[in-house]
Amino acid sequence: MSIFSEEDQIRLSEKGIDPRKAMRQIETFKEGIPFIHLSRAAVTGDGIVRLTIEEQEGFRSHYNQNKGKIRTLKFTPASGAASRMFKALFTFINEFNPDQTSFEGYINRPDQKDVKVFYEGLERFPFYEEISSRISGDGMTEGQKFMAFVSEMLTEKGMNYGFYPKGLLPFHRYANSTATPFAEHLKEGAAYAQSGNLSYLHFTISPQHRELFRETERQVADPIRRETGCDFDITYSYQKEATDTLAVTPDNEPFRNDEGQLLFRPGGHGALLENLNEQDADLLFIKNIDNVVTENALHEIAAWKEILAGYLLKIQAQAFSFSRMLVDGTVDHDLLKRVESFLQAELNVCFPTAFPGYSLEEQIAVLQDKLDRPIRVCGMVRNAGDPGGGPFWITDAMGNESLQIVESAQVNLADEDQQQIFEKATHFNPVVLVCGVRDAFGQKFDLMNFVNSKQGFITAKTYEGRELKALELPGLWNGGMAYWNTVFIEVPAETFNPVKTVNDLLKPAHQP
Repeated sequence: MSIFSEEDQIRLSEKGIDPRKAMRQIETFKEGIPFIHLSRAAVTGDGIVRLTIEEQEGFRSHYNQNKGKIRTLKFTPASGAASRMFKALFTFINEFNPDQTSFEGYINRPDQKDVKVFYEGLERFPFYEEISSRISGDGMTEGQKFMAFVSEMLTEKGMNYGFYPKGLLPFHRYANSTATPFAEHLKEGAAYAQSGNLSYLHFTISPQHRELFRETERQVADPIRRETGCDFDITYSYQKEATDTLAVTPDNEPFRNDEGQLLFRPGGHGALLENLNEQDADLLFIKNIDNVVTENALHEIAAWKEILAGYLLKIQAQAFSFSRMLVDGTVDHDLLKRVESFLQAELNVCFPTAFPGYSLEEQIAVLQDKLDRPIRVCGMVRNAGDPGGGPFWITDAMGNESLQIVESAQVNLADEDQQQIFEKATHFNPVVLVCGVRDAFGQKFDLMNFVNSKQGFITAKTYEGRELKALELPGLWNGGMAYWNTVFIEVPAETFNPVKTVNDLLKPAHQP
């Protein structure tokens, strides 16, 4: 007997969710999601490649020589709201009363250091002049002027930055203009992701922001087109409602709101795998919307994207060659050993210990399976204390070892051995990926076939004061790509310049 009422099933149907899928989600809550077992941290020489200057130049040249023969696309998750950027300033608005509290005393409190940094750097922010022009400081105390500035910036009656998507906020100030991350990504597309003077870009956005993105595109695309000589093909998509997940009570029963309706929650960035899967390209660049730099620093960013892309094209060509040989049937022992060696040395593939004892047919089948997968080449930055996932060798329940990007939430840090391995990570994931998504015969992979569904996340949340449990899908570059062939390459810290809080805009990469 189904636990879903007729009304529930109508609601599931409206969202495009199969009731059986919803039931499997409830079972996942009941069973729990096992922690990932870390074998060891991936380090330079053991999972992470460090390229020489000569190698960098060679791979970059290889990409630039071949990019005219392939279709590249720049894929940018851009649906994130900017509200978290301004968390400290929202608290300031709600707490501070300029008529009752000393402003100097308030911002010098230890728990208000972020507000103090913002205040002291105020004139260096790209939006300073526009917001200042909208408020009058006449007769105001310093605290009143600052409150007026922050309120004008964040609230609905003013600029409403708290509502805006992060990608459409002014990040950089130039001599005669400001630039949003959206505009900076167009410049990046022109710099490294164009072929025949055309750059394809795709942004995943929230439906309520569609017109804002379209309007920004109308304003900035033509000037950047004239400046760079590059035309743009820009498309958008939304996170699909069918990727929302069912919320449950602490007792793993479907959570219902006050009207008795099922509650659904967004499935996290892993839901964007379906959007990625719909893109028609040979090579995909993936980078988050807030990881941009000013024009004067763009050269190095573009160079490293070209290096990673050249590396992918080189190893992909060899993988394609071997795959076609195995399909053609011209197989001997020497070829099998060369394929096995290539997979181990270049694509970090691990084979079961029993593999040498397999029959010829079994070995060919295993090698074909390992070759016939999408490839991702991921930049990895030396760890300097930044939060985020990192590169590790992991072992699954069957004893198979693989190279993965792992988040702290996926690891049992209460286990001393696992914690020690986690802390030995020398690098972290800046979300700089180049992906090859076609097979040796030009057919596009169905990326949904390479997901480890057991690598999602269960988190504790609240809804209108009531506790619930939420399920996030396997992360886009975590479990969502668990069965891809994976290469990690060390890239310089200068390629990682995210804006997680508004004060990050004061860092050199965002100050022309």
